[in-house]
Amino acid sequence: MKKLPLIAIPAICALLLTTNAFAVDGKAVYNDNCAKCHGEDGKGATKIGQKFGARDYTDPAVQASFTDDQAFKSTKEGLKKDDKTLMKPSALSDEEIKASISYMRTFKK
Repeated sequence: MKKLPLIAIPAICALLLTTNAFAVDGKAVYNDNCAKCHGEDGKGATKIGQKFGARDYTDPAVQASFTDDQAFKSTKEGLKKDDKTLMKPSALSDEEIKASISYMRTFKK
């Protein structure tokens, strides 16, 4: 087994720290893009959320009713029901959508 040169260890540590520094903040993405309809608490009790039938993400049954992949697709492509747009497609990056879904999952009680 070869040993890493001594200079490689700080370089690897710096790379790991840099990668973490660019991690997407799911809470910030959610609050900036989702909370106006779904509520900061995830209950969907906002005026807009009630109008369009936003679900209560604090309810474990609601959370269990869809996968992360389904949530990703709905966020990315939008959501329609009976030709009525319930949620417009998002302009968020894939990483931002995934981070916001991870944060949304924390609402489950």
